[in-house]
Amino acid sequence: MSEPRINERIRVPEVRLVGPGGEQVGVVRVEDALRLAQEADLDLVEVAPDARPPVAKLMDFGKFKYESAMKARDARRNQANTVLKEIRFRLKIDPHDYATKKGHVERFLKGGDKVKVMIMFRGREQSRPEMGMRLLQRLAEDVSELGSVESSPRLDGRNMTMVIGPHKKKAEAKSEQRRKRDEERSAKKADKNVPDESVPDEARA
Repeated sequence: MSEPRINERIRVPEVRLVGPGGEQVGVVRVEDALRLAQEADLDLVEVAPDARPPVAKLMDFGKFKYESAMKARDARRNQANTVLKEIRFRLKIDPHDYATKKGHVERFLKGGDKVKVMIMFRGREQSRPEMGMRLLQRLAEDVSELGSVESSPRLDGRNMTMVIGPHKKKAEAKSEQRRKRDEERSAKKADKNVPDESVPDEARA
């Protein structure tokens, strides 16, 4: 995306001017807008070039560029932190295996990750997709306190897939885990610092 035109690069006779606090100044000649920008030690930045007349705002363009870059970096970082985990089920899964795999799904959701659940059909099982649907719905209900279905069960060749996403964003989940760890550490430290009342003062001395 190209940078907006600023200051003398704005070559139109007039602009709809917006003040530094977002206040509407109105339609003014571009020369007057540039003068106001110089007096306020700010830049005149064209923010809506396709409007008639174009909209320009008084702002610190260097600061605006820096803040925009930081927001873009944070957005990329958050996007990179979103992990799609995958768990595979067999249609005829025994209760113990189901409980184990469900535990993995719960752990992923608690960590703020999405989970792609896949059922692999073998042989004649392909003629019973409704059984796979029931298994996925059962799993979704079992973990409903931690996450919800983002992508409903769908058949893809020999597999049926469903995506479950956590209720909380990853950052919130991580910060909550960190807070709990800090609380536990503080509690342990406090316990160590509390004197044992059962030991007589002479023994302590």
